[in-house]
Amino acid sequence: MINSFWQFFGRTFCLLMMCLTIFAAPAWAAMDDDRFDGNIYVLYAGNGSLVPPRINLADSLKDQKPAMLVFYLDDSKDCKRFAGIVSQAQSFYGRAANLIPVSVDSLTAAKYAKNEAGYYYSGKVPQTVIFDSSGKIVFNESGNSSFESIDIAFRKVFNRPDRPAGKKLEQRSLNEFNSELVN
Repeated sequence: MINSFWQFFGRTFCLLMMCLTIFAAPAWAAMDDDRFDGNIYVLYAGNGSLVPPRINLADSLKDQKPAMLVFYLDDSKDCKRFAGIVSQAQSFYGRAANLIPVSVDSLTAAKYAKNEAGYYYSGKVPQTVIFDSSGKIVFNESGNSSFESIDIAFRKVFNRPDRPAGKKLEQRSLNEFNSELVN
């Protein structure tokens, strides 16, 4: 009697597992679609140090340190493509400025104060907002901004000269998702 129970249980369990594997929808997500597949900064930028951010906007403004807000969604193909640019900005300016990625899914309040990230969200992703050390906005752009436009804004913030016209940064591919800028 006990033996037949375990045989029945084993057969039922195997049948159930086969049905689940046959009829389950595949969870395929890629850089070029709007499917959720996890933290985009870990997957597509190779940089898990960005999320969660180390500091919030209020503390950055209080410390009078330049900041870059990046509004994103993990299931947006545009944000997936932009994750690598944010990682590059961190490699160039991460010690001198606070990079603060903000998932728009976390924005819940209807009204925000000027020292809260949600105050600056325009409703589109990705959106990049760069503040100087006094809290003044020097760059606010929706869509996939280029690293060069972010670099120009940070160079203004830090009173650095523009890059020489003949000296452009070139992309060097590290893998299918990540690249770095070299002189």
